[in-house]
Amino acid sequence: MLSHRLPALGATLLGLAAGASLAAEPLPASAPAPALEQREIRAQLSPRRYATLAAEIGARISRLPVPEGGAFKQGQTLIQFDCTLQQAQIGKARAALAAAEKVWQANRRLAELDSVGRLELETSEAEMHKARAEVAAGNAILDKCRVAAPYAGRIAEQRAREQQYVQPGQALLDIIDDSALELEFIVPSRWLAWLKAGAGFEVRIDETGRTYPARVQRIGARVDPVSQSIKLNAVIDGRFPELVAGMSGQVLMAPPVR
Repeated sequence: MLSHRLPALGATLLGLAAGASLAAEPLPASAPAPALEQREIRAQLSPRRYATLAAEIGARISRLPVPEGGAFKQGQTLIQFDCTLQQAQIGKARAALAAAEKVWQANRRLAELDSVGRLELETSEAEMHKARAEVAAGNAILDKCRVAAPYAGRIAEQRAREQQYVQPGQALLDIIDDSALELEFIVPSRWLAWLKAGAGFEVRIDETGRTYPARVQRIGARVDPVSQSIKLNAVIDGRFPELVAGMSGQVLMAPPVR
């Protein structure tokens, strides 16, 4: 009986030994995570300046001279309101001012002749100043009937239409200054050893399939301690009509070979 069990026992011992040897072998180390330098650095084109223009008065839009996507110059009219009522009110205020000035001037001459009391003279002067203030307030409102472009650029989006009545504070136009397109992206903080403001590089834009020159404008004020990275701000070096805000691509930048 023992002789029949010996082969099976030997096979079992051999299997255990083989398992032990496999367990003793070190497991293959996992492949190291790719360094940030080897990853694709993405960036998106953004305008240098952008703003949303809102209504400062409640009125009807009479004109929107520049269409959506259209270009404009600094100081050009972008929104014109119908201010017929406000113009009538300023006319009334100017007439009241003219009357108040005449009363004050008459009282001043009478005061020189001691024919009017001091209180009446001062009251007429105060009424004149009040009328002047109302005229100034009316002029300020009339100035808001026209919205001028704060800088040259393009209309990104129209949020209202001609003949629409709008309320104070309502957003009307999104505008951008696309005279220079900027890039924002993240790089390893150890690149600060060689990367400086003004450094040139290239960026490949997905939408056009072309590569464009760019240069670093600003380096972030602080390093992210977790990812050990820092933000860069760059600008496309030159004017390329085919580029528009919102396009994205790959930043072609790498540390120098040592």
